[in-house]
Amino acid sequence: MNPEPEIAMTQEAYFQLEAASDVRYEFIGGQIYAMGGSALNHNRIAMNVAVGFSNHLRGTSCETFSADMKVQVGNDYVYPDVVVDCHATGNLLVSPIIIVEVLSKSTRKKDTTQKLIRYINLPSLQEYVLVEQDIVSVQVFRRIKAWQPDYYYLGDSVTFDAIGVTLTVDSIYERVDNTELNEFRQLQQGVVVKSSE
Repeated sequence: MNPEPEIAMTQEAYFQLEAASDVRYEFIGGQIYAMGGSALNHNRIAMNVAVGFSNHLRGTSCETFSADMKVQVGNDYVYPDVVVDCHATGNLLVSPIIIVEVLSKSTRKKDTTQKLIRYINLPSLQEYVLVEQDIVSVQVFRRIKAWQPDYYYLGDSVTFDAIGVTLTVDSIYERVDNTELNEFRQLQQGVVVKSSE
């Protein structure tokens, strides 16, 4: 039987659990959190960002990794949705420059509190990105701006200075199905129809 999320555990016991289990667990502040499967929109957003980063980074020393890659953050171990690291070796990332988390009801509190504090204290990290899946909103915390957030919405473009790439918010949400996007798409179609008359 697998432990329930948020069970207190030593770091050594965590390593033993992960080695013996098919389930991935995050280890934050002496607590473990089971990593469940993610929803369709969550996967679409993470993949859109990962592909945008990866295509831009071809031929460079920096690489893009998905949620299956563990990141060490001090004494904690996490599985962010998307990570860029320029010095990856082995099966553990220790020097990410960008971390992206796609928010969900079950992870929002952890991503915006516990992880935020830990991530911005990573010496290598330059940008921490939070992407909503139920509405259209991209929040970027940048070291160069003293970790004050910038917000981006439909029609905006987001520049990730750490790797010198710009992605449109629309491309980050490509194929995503939520109320805000569906209304936006219907309005666009209405404008196109009217302009062609």
